[in-house]
Amino acid sequence: MTFSIAARCAESGQLGIAISSSSIAVGARCPWLLPGIGAVSSQNITLPVLGPKILGELEKGMTPDAALESVLSSHGFSEYRQVTVIDSHGATAVFSGAKSLGTYHAVQGEECVAAGNMLADKAVINAMVQVFEQTAGPLAERLVAALQAGVARGGEAGPVHSAAVKVVGDHPWPIVDLRVDWAVSDPIGELAGLWQAYQPQMQDYITRAIDPRQAPGYGVPGDE
Repeated sequence: MTFSIAARCAESGQLGIAISSSSIAVGARCPWLLPGIGAVSSQNITLPVLGPKILGELEKGMTPDAALESVLSSHGFSEYRQVTVIDSHGATAVFSGAKSLGTYHAVQGEECVAAGNMLADKAVINAMVQVFEQTAGPLAERLVAALQAGVARGGEAGPVHSAAVKVVGDHPWPIVDLRVDWAVSDPIGELAGLWQAYQPQMQDYITRAIDPRQAPGYGVPGDE
């Protein structure tokens, strides 16, 4: 039902996740990020609590492998879970339970980890990692490019309907948090369009938050 990639930008230290699913609003349940700590995607038969719990263990100093094992062992039904983890150093971990749905696969790459289930082909995940590693530019752009590569390689066995990309950096809030909660077709294309619209404004929104005196005007009523 889902394929995703979690990654770190070696230059900026930003962490991010891009994800798509046949289910509605995948961005509301699966990606979890904590600035300066890590990123976790909890998918397949999703247990959302795994994300914040694993991030909490990373914050205590655990490695991704140890944090993943610790949290999974303290919750039931791990055989139904698929989870990816990346920490602030780029170390990764991944788990795919024996009851992950359909064709499932996971790949740990350079500063990234990708996984999916109900896949058209295992090569979907390989393509995502390859494109992420070969793409230049902002982390969000590389993540969306990886999603596009995955769907171009076949994506899920059936149509996808939702997609999201989330990135954290130096601030306590996400600097990118874009979602397509439902689209009859091509949510990844819609997500790519959202990113292209948001990218030129991203730094302005950070500036507005930190120092409103430096905020650029947008020409709306009351905005001088």
